[in-house]
Amino acid sequence: MVSVTEVRSGREIREFLRFPLRLYRNCPYYAPPLYGDEKKLLRNGGANEDTESVFFLAERDGKTVGRIQALIQRQHNLKHGSAQMRFTRFDCIDDPEVSAALFSAAENWGAARGMNEICGPLAYSDLDREGLLVEGFEEEATFEEQYNYPYYPDLVEEYGFKKDADWVEFELKKPEQRNEMLVRVARRALEINHLHIAPTDLSKRDYIEKYRDGFFECLEVCYRNLYGTVPLTRSEQDELISQFMLIVNKKFLIFICDDSDRVVGFGLCFPGIAGAVRPSGGRLTPAALIRILRAVSDPKTVDLGLVAVLPEYQRSGVNAVILNGLLDLLEAGETERCETNLNLETNAPVLAQWKYFNARQHKRRRCYVKKIGER
Repeated sequence: MVSVTEVRSGREIREFLRFPLRLYRNCPYYAPPLYGDEKKLLRNGGANEDTESVFFLAERDGKTVGRIQALIQRQHNLKHGSAQMRFTRFDCIDDPEVSAALFSAAENWGAARGMNEICGPLAYSDLDREGLLVEGFEEEATFEEQYNYPYYPDLVEEYGFKKDADWVEFELKKPEQRNEMLVRVARRALEINHLHIAPTDLSKRDYIEKYRDGFFECLEVCYRNLYGTVPLTRSEQDELISQFMLIVNKKFLIFICDDSDRVVGFGLCFPGIAGAVRPSGGRLTPAALIRILRAVSDPKTVDLGLVAVLPEYQRSGVNAVILNGLLDLLEAGETERCETNLNLETNAPVLAQWKYFNARQHKRRRCYVKKIGER
């Protein structure tokens, strides 16, 4: 018999964190999050000013067999006039009894708070790990993604969830021949719009601090209508910067600014550190820290984090500046490939950009939805 309990004690927090590490111990594709960041989240109860959250563990015969986080994102519900809850951090053995018990516990928690729909995997914002892997199970996950075994979609769909949205992901390599027209378009776009690429002569911390407000303002404008997005509070912005500060390398960041130094577009890439964090289970041991710092300074893979251009510049060729930066990176030979991470399958303008690369669509992720109480 499966029992589901709410995570409250220190022992239960540790078990919630350690269960996926055991589940994926022998999986070469899994990339754990940083253990310290996850521990901090659970110790704070997983809540902020815009969310309410709970964590559950499933046990059978005294052994942990699954986990899930349920949350209510109030900003999303206010924006859409909905009563939707989300699930995330869902991990489970291959057993529909266990997954059903976890989803039932999450639904009951949400129903008691007036929710009528459950959606996921989605967390606090679209900058968190999101989506269930439905294609590409033999592809290595990036550090920013959550891997899952091939049986997960069956467990989710058996409970009654239906597709709500899909993301596709691409591996980008150097093309056989560079598109020189793209180079000219990029150069001309900077000239006619009186734009420039922000210099990187500041320290990493000063550089980020100088452009952070412009970055988040541009992000909000460009992403506000995309699936699952919500405005980020100042504290959430601070937390994101703190989490990614370790793996930021300025040569993989592009901020495009106008004459007043306002950010009008950006391309953020992060060194691929999945292989560096895997051996330690995401713990920052001395050995892990050395591996991460080596990967940051000399990455073979670069993860494409976020790309955006303000609407008034989107038809003026500014996106070509970012694409050329990626192509320069690949042609330099130090980096072998880029991973796009998640692109909505309906976002045709973004998908069209990968034609300039030797591109392979190799993964697909899905967000599911169902009415609470319906099976």
